[in-house]
Amino acid sequence: MKQYQMFELTLEGPVLDRNWAQIDLEAVFSQGSREIAVRGFYAGEGKYRIRFLPESTGVWNWQVRGLLTAEGSEECVEGGSCSLVRAAGTHFEKADGSLFRPFGTTVYALIHQEPELIARTMDTLRESPFSKVRLCVFPKHYRYNANEPQWYPFEKKADGTWDVNRPCFAFWDHLDARLEELDRAGIQADLILFHCYDRWGFASLSREENLIYLDYLIRRLAAHPNVWWSLANEYDLCLEHKSITDWEEIEAFMAARDPFRHLLSCHNCFQPWDFSRPAVTHISVQTKRLAHSAAWLKQYGKPLVVDECCYEGNIAEFWGSITGEEMTARFWRVFVSGGYATHGETFCDGGDVLWWSKGGVLKGSSPSRIAFLKRIAEEIPGPVEPVRLGFSAHLLATDEELDRMIREAPPEARCFIQAARRMPYEDRRVFAEMEMEWACRCGEEVFLYYLDNRPCAGTVLRLPDTHTYRIEVIDTWNMTRETVADSASGETEVALPGRPWMAVFAKRI
Repeated sequence: MKQYQMFELTLEGPVLDRNWAQIDLEAVFSQGSREIAVRGFYAGEGKYRIRFLPESTGVWNWQVRGLLTAEGSEECVEGGSCSLVRAAGTHFEKADGSLFRPFGTTVYALIHQEPELIARTMDTLRESPFSKVRLCVFPKHYRYNANEPQWYPFEKKADGTWDVNRPCFAFWDHLDARLEELDRAGIQADLILFHCYDRWGFASLSREENLIYLDYLIRRLAAHPNVWWSLANEYDLCLEHKSITDWEEIEAFMAARDPFRHLLSCHNCFQPWDFSRPAVTHISVQTKRLAHSAAWLKQYGKPLVVDECCYEGNIAEFWGSITGEEMTARFWRVFVSGGYATHGETFCDGGDVLWWSKGGVLKGSSPSRIAFLKRIAEEIPGPVEPVRLGFSAHLLATDEELDRMIREAPPEARCFIQAARRMPYEDRRVFAEMEMEWACRCGEEVFLYYLDNRPCAGTVLRLPDTHTYRIEVIDTWNMTRETVADSASGETEVALPGRPWMAVFAKRI
């Protein structure tokens, strides 16, 4: 077996004609005093499989018990790249300790398309800047989504309802293959477990049926190193069939049953999930309140992914018709706030193949600009944290901090700070989000200011005077970089060309 890569045991046993989902089969993998129990699954035709995801090299002993028995050992060796991702403070790391920055996109119904379309989508993804893709287990019914998939997750009963105790093996084999293909392409699979856009009855399964489905899903998929669990796309639109208590049970079930502790979160339409819950590893939100990103990071102390911030496209819906400039700007705003954004695209040219749901090819102008941002991000030696600039530093300060600022401020600035001090904090926060200045830092190594849609003629960087920095002016839309200073320090004025979408990048030399 190889470190951070799925290892599979295949055993022969009795052919089952019913109750395929919840079989009594488990293997305990041990290394010294450490033991990890994983449950096996029935794969049809008398074949039983047990999957393991080793995180450490060396000899692992294993013992199978239950319906079948077996034992053995396997040496785990280094296997090259690691795609198992963990939360680390307010950022993500791979299990090998390297920083992971999720530049995401959305293809909801990827696995439910014809093979030719899936192949075209995968070719596009391999050439794209995206390192994470959101996709659904269940098929999707919505505008531009009328096709029937080749397979469904379950077989049917005689009365036409779904039999969750009889998984459709062709469907799960197909999903396995897509997850493996994404992993080979270096892409994380943010797997959406439930959604409300349904005409088949998957959204209205009973509580017991939901848990049987999730149990089989974990048995089969948890050893894939590149999976994330997203409890739902827009969980709050599903409350007709699943109460908040039901969602909390699903969250607890996934966290307790997953032996490899994959990332787990829940995506909203209107009301964000409670990200303070211990099992939730990161913040996953649908929002246009991008200026609130830093506040979420501070509130929860977990990584932030804005998994839906509208889509670049030309359809009539307001959520699917923002410009490439705006999508690019939203990526920059979230990044310099210390979070990560997810792209989507909804261009309709007369057909029904829109990237956001079915995939195909990318048609928008933002992906190349997102790739440009990604290359800049990769030059930063670590995670970034937001920096408060201008009047927002006063508006977002605590009352105690404002009292200190009033005492220390020069007379010409004191009136502004005093006015802020008289406002309730919530009013200050709302005002600050409307007047946001975007900036971040990586310790004292990198400072990055984003001027957004302001066509400024210049700006001022406040750099440490103990180091020197190379300063570049970046045109985030035209994707150009110009060095304007080779050895700057302290308060530094930077001339700008008076165009929108500019950034200033200072890196310590």
